[in-house]
Amino acid sequence: MSDLIPQTPVIRETPCKTVLGRSGIGDYSLNCYGGCAHACAYCYARFMQRFHPHEEVWGGYVDVKGNAVEALERQLCRARPGDVFVSSACDGWQPLERERRLTRECCRLLVQHGFQVNALTKSALILRDLDVFEGSSARVGVTITTLDPRLVALWEPHASSVEARLRVLREAHAAGLKTSVMFGPLLPFLSDDYESIHALLEQATTLRVDTIWVDAFNPRPMVWEAVSVLLDAEFPDLKERYRRVLFSETVRRAYLDGLRRRVARAAGALHLEGRISTCI
Repeated sequence: MSDLIPQTPVIRETPCKTVLGRSGIGDYSLNCYGGCAHACAYCYARFMQRFHPHEEVWGGYVDVKGNAVEALERQLCRARPGDVFVSSACDGWQPLERERRLTRECCRLLVQHGFQVNALTKSALILRDLDVFEGSSARVGVTITTLDPRLVALWEPHASSVEARLRVLREAHAAGLKTSVMFGPLLPFLSDDYESIHALLEQATTLRVDTIWVDAFNPRPMVWEAVSVLLDAEFPDLKERYRRVLFSETVRRAYLDGLRRRVARAAGALHLEGRISTCI
């Protein structure tokens, strides 16, 4: 799968009128980029290709909202402070952010104007910006799908390593910031067994994470096409099982029931009852 994604994505400048948008996740979402070079096979944000078609595959391009900071400054003159999810349609700290610094500067403005920043990323680059969040109510979070480095390399080819993401949680907590972790999507038959779930939750316990989410693998638009390519190449014996879990109502209901039980059992063993939010 990763062989189909170029190491260097096509970069385009796409000026924007606004960068802060209304969101169902929080009051607002902030996306300084369109597309994401992390190229995760299961990425739900690839549905954006419906509205912004590209010749390149998802992960092979990044549209840069080069005037994002200026656009946000204009919006902040009239926007009411609230929660801001960073980011909903890309990873705000993907590799290009290292030089462009758009997410950093937008977060700085949001904090200065009294907005609650809730960051979620798969990149250790966010450690660069802990100084922006220092002393605020910002929450720094990471997404972790599996602790298995081989699976990470296949499903999230250009994201930071799991060890680096765990370091984000450790250092953000040490800096006095609230932290969160999204465990998901749990990969059916690869990272969704009891032992794997227990190991994930145990990491959250050890790192004293404030907010924990667990998410199942969902049949979002345009995801199956990418996932089926990866399964054909790496796990051909699982392809039909994935298809049934995603698209057979009966099979999916039974699968999710079992997954909930495994999450609840692991949470109970670690005394995390009531601290976990599930999207299952």
